[in-house]
Amino acid sequence: MTMAEAALDLTLLALADPTRRRVVDLLRERPRRAGELAEAFGASPPAMSRHLKVLRQRGLVEEERSEEDARCRVYRLRPEPFRDLSAWLEEIESFWSDQLDSFKTHAEKRTGGRKR
Repeated sequence: MTMAEAALDLTLLALADPTRRRVVDLLRERPRRAGELAEAFGASPPAMSRHLKVLRQRGLVEEERSEEDARCRVYRLRPEPFRDLSAWLEEIESFWSDQLDSFKTHAEKRTGGRKR
């Protein structure tokens, strides 16, 4: 397994959890504080902290500490893992597009190009 494949596996594993996918959706809008994320889900701060830890370890989010209050952490998405995921999905889509084009060509040959 290549490093890129391993990274993709970790990304998909992290995104397999519905709460973490919803966190990503919220962070797409703008960076948010951990407490704000917990509140948005009605989750306890420790529960949200566990989800954010997984996202951070997988490289999907990064945290920034406020200069005014070192206890306050703001989370934002990192674009790289999502670009890698998008590239992989484009490869899959291309495969299916090629398969459908081949099927269309085959079907048109069998029917002599007639449309029904």
